[in-house]
Amino acid sequence: MTGFPRYAIYFAAGSDSALSRFGAELLGYDAYTGDELPFPQQALHVAPDWRDVSADPRKYGFHATLKAPMALAPGKTEAELMAACAAFVGKARPFPVIRPVVDAISGFIAVIPAEPVEALQGLAADSVRDFDAFRAPLTAEDRARRRPEKLSERQRDYLDRWGYPYVMEEFRFHMTLTGRLDAERRGPILQMLRERFAGLRLDALTVDRIALFKQDDARARFRIIGEWALAR
Repeated sequence: MTGFPRYAIYFAAGSDSALSRFGAELLGYDAYTGDELPFPQQALHVAPDWRDVSADPRKYGFHATLKAPMALAPGKTEAELMAACAAFVGKARPFPVIRPVVDAISGFIAVIPAEPVEALQGLAADSVRDFDAFRAPLTAEDRARRRPEKLSERQRDYLDRWGYPYVMEEFRFHMTLTGRLDAERRGPILQMLRERFAGLRLDALTVDRIALFKQDDARARFRIIGEWALAR
């Protein structure tokens, strides 16, 4: 298995943003501070087992993936990765702006764009390519854990090339709020999350920064160790 620590390049909305507070409260974890947070009573009312419902995304913190978790390649250092993050945001590129909605995606519930945004796909593709030199090669065990037999041919090709199957054309921006839910459970939870999200009055979300997340070991949660604003 790939070693630790692991790093990931994610979008996080900013420590003082209403969206970050929304996600952190629902996950019961703030990746900016590392603090545990009490779950909203509204979530516990709809799902008394909310701790279990939100367990999978809690480990990663509230985020959208740009470059999936990776151990560092031999000879690469955390300081070099942070310097690469600073260099990455210095490149002028369009700021992706999405119309965020809460919806189901592949069985879980997340904040997603209401429609595709070309600039967002471009930012994600740049992230995959530009940070790949820092990624340790995928081990056979890690590849097997991705269950390549369940992937499409293109997804398998991306898994082998980039270490993650859901990149380039397969990329879908999502800020996850729950684990996978069967259809019967999903309905009431989706309604509750939409009601809470509507309270933010967030009609547009600008993806204007990247954050470097770090996981120290297999039992640890990811935590933000650096954040950089994209150049205008």
